Amino acid sequence: MELEVFSGRANPELAKGIVNYLNIELSSVQQREFSDGELFVKILDDVRGGDIFVVQPTIPPAENLMELLLMIDALSRSSAERITAVIPYYGYGRQDKKDEPRVPISAKLVANLLVKAGADRILTLDLHSQQIAGYFDVPVDHLFAAPVTIQHMQSIGIQEEDSVIVSPDVGRVGVARAIAKRINTHVPIAIIDKRRPAPNQAEVVHIIGDVRDKVAVIIDDIVDTAGTLVGAASAIMGAGAKSVYAYITHPVLSGDALSKIESSLLTKLMVTDSIQLGDKKSDKIEVISVADLFGEAILRIHENRSISSLFV
Repeated sequence: MELEVFSGRANPELAKGIVNYLNIELSSVQQREFSDGELFVKILDDVRGGDIFVVQPTIPPAENLMELLLMIDALSRSSAERITAVIPYYGYGRQDKKDEPRVPISAKLVANLLVKAGADRILTLDLHSQQIAGYFDVPVDHLFAAPVTIQHMQSIGIQEEDSVIVSPDVGRVGVARAIAKRINTHVPIAIIDKRRPAPNQAEVVHIIGDVRDKVAVIIDDIVDTAGTLVGAASAIMGAGAKSVYAYITHPVLSGDALSKIESSLLTKLMVTDSIQLGDKKSDKIEVISVADLFGEAILRIHENRSISSLFV
């Protein structure tokens, strides 16, 4: 099967980085809107019998998800042998369980839509919860940003002996512990005890662990309104930390998140390019690319080789 990579319009720069790693050209697709806003998609290259990868994060607005579904459907109807949806950011993943009456499980609904459209495989990064992978009836390769996070931490000189890895809640303790272990088995972890009175709102109640005189490194999957992150940084500095860094995979950055970050006690916020920042830029924000990580995963999937070493 011939390897081909297509890109939606949500993050073409990441797709370009991926094909540069693979040393191939980005395949051609036409995308536009009708006058009423309805999306039009046409695959311009021959894909019959091909091993096709479609790069598209499903960030808001919903048109990004719809565009991905239309591209998958067009590829399926064009006799592609295998279609892998490469979803750097899995939107609608935060409602992943029915935890109160009369709410949807949107993460499962999106999974159903992708499979029904014709996706044979899913390649994604740092899902909001790992159970989402089980919502699919096709193989899911769930990558983590930990390898690029650790490499960057080492490159900027965050030293093992005076650092502490901070989990923003109990749910991310496993990731924090894995990163701490990879850096040095003696690096401690701390946990933020927080409460959520409402969606997009969080109150830091307590810090479990010692951060005094340490360089604190917060690890999380999403920064949306930045309220939780800024509150955590303030609490950590209040507990005597020397500085606070944050490594967040998906920079949603909605509302006044940028102004919150710029006026916060954060030393630096590192995010990946799973979501295109556009004009959401700040001197406190640095972007780390995951293009090579995705490129290597795509190459191994295409060649039917194991990618388990990339899950670290």
